[in-house]
Amino acid sequence: MREQPAAAGPDAIYRRFPTCRQMRRYAARRMPKFAYDFVDTGAELELGVRRNAEAFDAIELMPRFGATPQDPLTAAELFGRSYALPVGVAPMGLTGLAWPGADLHLAQAAQHARIPYVLATGSTISIERAAHIAPDVFWFQLYRMPRDNHALGLDLVRRARDAGAHVLVLTLDSAAPPKRPRDLKNGLVPPFRLTPRMALQAALAPAWLLALARHGLPRFENVVPYLARPTNPWRTGAFVVREVTGAFDWDEVARIRALWPRALVVKGLMHPADAERAVALGADGIWVSNHGARVFDPAPASVSALPDIVAAVRGAATVLVDGGVRSGIDVVRARALGAAAAFAGRAFMFATAALGAAGPGHMIRLMADDIRHTLQFLGAAGIDEVTANVLAGARHSQFSRRS
Repeated sequence: MREQPAAAGPDAIYRRFPTCRQMRRYAARRMPKFAYDFVDTGAELELGVRRNAEAFDAIELMPRFGATPQDPLTAAELFGRSYALPVGVAPMGLTGLAWPGADLHLAQAAQHARIPYVLATGSTISIERAAHIAPDVFWFQLYRMPRDNHALGLDLVRRARDAGAHVLVLTLDSAAPPKRPRDLKNGLVPPFRLTPRMALQAALAPAWLLALARHGLPRFENVVPYLARPTNPWRTGAFVVREVTGAFDWDEVARIRALWPRALVVKGLMHPADAERAVALGADGIWVSNHGARVFDPAPASVSALPDIVAAVRGAATVLVDGGVRSGIDVVRARALGAAAAFAGRAFMFATAALGAAGPGHMIRLMADDIRHTLQFLGAAGIDEVTANVLAGARHSQFSRRS
């Protein structure tokens, strides 16, 4: 059996899947329902997922004509390194459940395209393997693991340092376990167990089963060295659930800042005062994020919180954003509001589920084309020319008053 339509040429794939929307629909047909829901779902009533998308859609950009650039520059510098696009792969846990082999495909595509790849603590490839696959673009994301004076978390920091991770990302927005009704209904809650319903859903997804046969059962690879007994997906899952508790406090952020020799980003901040505190502690970057609306449904859309964060840090830190990013147009919108780069999670996962190994690269190509196309309509010779001046109407005025 061969995965289709990934076996087709890139032009055929481009015509069939010109946006993330088409790939999401096709992914739903190829994934077991529990896997699709795991990617697609949000917390509580899932209002935040819609809020993220609607907030981006509401941002209007003003076209300019008379001097259309033929080949706009898209490169962006982040923390002293040049990347081909102001786009990155956001950290996502247990992607191998959504599509077996996803972390491998995402890392390979990011390295090939020269965009940041952020490996999650709960990834299904290890820090060391990710660094080997994507040495030029590898970042690492860390959750709080407080037991034994943070012994495990600090060792993960050491491993990321030794492996050459260019950026360490501390996630602060996991104050309490999330409530995701679709995951609860599907049985994707600790203790993790394969249920007959999941087995039936998997049997109805032959392409997913083929990927599973190739890559094996997914497990949290980064914690395998800390388990004495032979490991399996259920044991590593239970270990992560037990170890990851609460959100970093400011003293812990300061402690890790003192240990980490390279760029440090604090992720999950929405309030300007929190951003100011992180900068005062030495953070090099502030990542504005509501966790894809997967942990706290009433939170504002990430991009809605972005302008106030940009104004609060006053250029003292690089500002990043995620949450609802589906296209290169959204990336340009984020740049107009002051973000240095925008990161996507679901868009890359749906692309991977739709197209297998070819999916992440196709999604990157779509975003790159969108960015260039949008810059041409804005009359901008490069992404660095995108500032609040490209925003239309009232939003431009509001942002200008904050700046």
